[in-house]
Amino acid sequence: MTETGRQVSENDQLRADIYQLLAALFRRQPNTELLQFLAGLEVEVEAEDGNTMSQAWNALKLAAENSDTNTLEDEYFAIFLGVGSGEIMPYGSWFMTGSLMDKPLAALRSDLMLLGFEREENVKEPEDHVAALCEVMGCLILEAPGYRQLAFYQRHIGSWIIRFCDNLAKTPSANFYLNVAQLAKAFFTAEANEFEQLSLDIPVNCPGSADLDPLEEEVVQIN
Repeated sequence: MTETGRQVSENDQLRADIYQLLAALFRRQPNTELLQFLAGLEVEVEAEDGNTMSQAWNALKLAAENSDTNTLEDEYFAIFLGVGSGEIMPYGSWFMTGSLMDKPLAALRSDLMLLGFEREENVKEPEDHVAALCEVMGCLILEAPGYRQLAFYQRHIGSWIIRFCDNLAKTPSANFYLNVAQLAKAFFTAEANEFEQLSLDIPVNCPGSADLDPLEEEVVQIN
């Protein structure tokens, strides 16, 4: 699936890793191993630094150090699942149109098929779940050219993801996930700048969002 001869920069590898971490945190509550990983992060933040991303990493590290899996299971359930529904809808269509299973989801499914992504049979959530979108972006950053990354981000993520982060931070049950929301907002703010610069670097005659061809014949399954 990887483009022949494509070199992945250190920055792109880090971005892809953060997408996959956010996907894991949005998919389900962190297990013991993930909490230990977050608690062991080495983050240096000086008081005068003002680096929003570094501060968010540090806050998440501290939250992981003071959290346990049982409490996080209850918190995740209340926020994302609930009895009937959770405190937030983690779906792109909901944030774009105010309803589920709408036109944005149909467009997403079409693009995922063209790109060679396929939902696993045991996954019941629609493909526009924020975790699934983060998984796809993590793959695209490592394996797709810039115009594909830009087209997918603009079509399916960029218009609503900051509102999602803000709403997640305001959910009544958010404690650990308040820190997740703050990290996600800092990251996606940086991503908006990344893709704005990328859009300036892409030639006007480069294929755009209408040319989301499969990366290869290989089908990639998303959780």
